[in-house]
Amino acid sequence: MQLVVARIGRAHGIKGEVTVEVRTDEPELRLAPGAVLATDPASAGPLTIAAGRVHSGRLLLRFEGVEDRNAAEALRNTLLIAEVDPDELPEEEDEFYDHQLIDLDVVTEDGAAVGRITEISHLPSQDLFIVERPDGSEVMIPFVAEIVTEIDLEGQKAVIAPPPGLIDDRAEIASARDAQAGQDGS
Repeated sequence: MQLVVARIGRAHGIKGEVTVEVRTDEPELRLAPGAVLATDPASAGPLTIAAGRVHSGRLLLRFEGVEDRNAAEALRNTLLIAEVDPDELPEEEDEFYDHQLIDLDVVTEDGAAVGRITEISHLPSQDLFIVERPDGSEVMIPFVAEIVTEIDLEGQKAVIAPPPGLIDDRAEIASARDAQAGQDGS
């Protein structure tokens, strides 16, 4: 099975290094020197990692055969894909691969059906479940412990405790103006 582990960003310097947006919790394993990665688009690869280092909080990689800035810049926005055994599980018990979460049913803590996870969106601050509702609409659910209270892979479900307004129109709107009006007797 193939997993996207990174996206190549801009070139760094003149010797063929690139910045990468890491999309794996195991970069030391998936993006180590010597790793051979498939690419999307396929015509850009496969790529073999020659070296890697962290610079100013960003991971920089250099690939075999990519010797200058022009060659590095040509790889921009290429996805790096690792081949992973489908039975392999992440090291930490509260970590999951995207393929484990796709198609899980999403239910609230009281058992109400919300929908089915169709996609995982990896944002810089957090991951989001893209959930297709029974009526065909979509809702985005932040994959954070306060909202996603349980992942039951055997039961094929994700249990959520949504705050008001996340999956329905029960949003509570509060403003300082409303509080002030209440105090003035208006």
